[in-house]
Amino acid sequence: MSAIMIAGLLAGYGIAMPVGAIGAYLVALTARTTLKTGACAALGVATADGLYALVAALGGASLTDVVEPVMAPLRWASVLVLVAMAARGAVTAVRAYRGRAAATVRTGTAVGPARAYAALLGLTLLNPATVIYFAALVLGSPATASLTRTAQAVFALAAFVASASWQLLLAGGGALLGRALTGRRGRLATALASSALITGLAAHLLLSA
Repeated sequence: MSAIMIAGLLAGYGIAMPVGAIGAYLVALTARTTLKTGACAALGVATADGLYALVAALGGASLTDVVEPVMAPLRWASVLVLVAMAARGAVTAVRAYRGRAAATVRTGTAVGPARAYAALLGLTLLNPATVIYFAALVLGSPATASLTRTAQAVFALAAFVASASWQLLLAGGGALLGRALTGRRGRLATALASSALITGLAAHLLLSA
């Protein structure tokens, strides 16, 4: 069970760490409102990540018998998906850094905690890359290919906790560290760190095959 928990934590951090448009909005939202509002918004993002992790775990478990004959090529496909995601994230971050691109954050009227939670939950759920990412990990890893209901819940909960801890860090540092985390160097560093983590997860799939 500890291996499942670690897998969920690593998966959660891998998808949460890049400071993209949603992360930039989260930092800016906290800076211009309150920590309570920012924390609720952060939990909205983490909730979406946890839901996608649970969906991937449930789907992976139910599809195990069907895909058993093609587990080897499926594992390779999962590795390729993860490596492609890592490469895309790194290349995009480097191009943005070199091109002096800055995140465009829309600032409107102040929102309350409940509205902030719902808004960030909805925005994150609209990102299809999240469910693809978790599905690739679940179906490609022997440790998570056949999970009990309890293990599925542990994996999803661990992913939620990892995502929540990172999003809350962004929210908590919104007022003081907003410029650093959403600036060119901050975005590059977090994107490259996430790409390295995702690449490490892909390598783990190969070594455990």
